[in-house]
Parts: sequence; C-alpha cells; structure tokens
Amino acid sequence: MEEYVVLVNPEDEVLGLMEKQQAHINGLLHRAFSVFLFNDKGEMLLQKRASEKYHSPNQWTNAVCSHPRYGESYLEGAKRRVKEELGIETDLSEKFNFIYKADVGGGLWEHELDYVFTGTYNEDFKLNQNEVEEVRYTSLQDLDQEIADHPERFTEWFKIILEEYKHNF
Repeated sequence: MEEYVVLVNPEDEVLGLMEKQQAHINGLLHRAFSVFLFNDKGEMLLQKRASEKYHSPNQWTNAVCSHPRYGESYLEGAKRRVKEELGIETDLSEKFNFIYKADVGGGLWEHELDYVFTGTYNEDFKLNQNEVEEVRYTSLQDLDQEIADHPERFTEWFKIILEEYKHNF
C-alpha cells in the first residue's frame, strides 16, 4: 500500500499530497511528528529501526517518528504510530514544532515541519518487527556520549531533534 505525506509551506498550509518516498527524493517540506518517551527514571526510550526500512535501517532513533495522514492531527498520528510500532498506548504532550532538513543518504532527504511530543511509559512493549528491531532506555548523559563516539549509529533527524529538544527544555 502506497503511503502519502502531506506537503505544506512553512506556515503549515496544505499544498497537496505526495507518495512518501517521492517526497523524500524531492526533499519537499511535509508534516511529521516525533515522539520522545521517558521512563520514571528520566531515561529516554530509543528504537532501532528495522533492517527492512528503505532508509536509515538498523539505526537508533527516538521512540517514534512518522507522518500524520491527510485529515489526521499531529497528535492523532503520533498516538496511532506509537500503537502501530511499539504496541502501546500512553498520554502524549505537544512540546514544540520546528522545520529541519537532513540528508539521510541514498539521495533521500527529510524536510519536515516536525511536531515533537513527549510521554512517560514504564511497561512492556509489543514491537512491530517490520518497523522496530529493538528498544532500550538510556540516560541523556549516556546518549550524548554515545552519539559523540558513534554518530553513524543514529538517524540524522534524531540528532537534530534531540539538540532542538535540549535547547527548548
């Protein structure tokens, strides 16, 4: 099934729809969301992207990142993908939004108007193996060191969004 992203201008006005991979080839601005989940110890959940993903496979990233469907709010999309990828439901709070553009390799670009949500979760996961290889929690301090030592292990957008998150909080 083809997936489409919602193309927008910098003011989040809808310009149209485009097949997801084509939007990433063209580097066109589209709607996206990112979810940061934390446990009660303040550790951040990371997911390792499945090896079958068409870009950035086997790289670590935030709990969930994806695109809302046409007619779906950013929050509705975030909750949907948390359920589809991690097999869980949890409350999410919108924290901020910003625009970024990142070269993700293979001639593909993430150019997104990204809404960032946070939540807390301490239970078990039911991972969708087509999306997620594994998950783990880590402290922000350990994460910063790991990214400094091995930046290639992490998605380009996660490194950008994490810096924006730390700048805002």
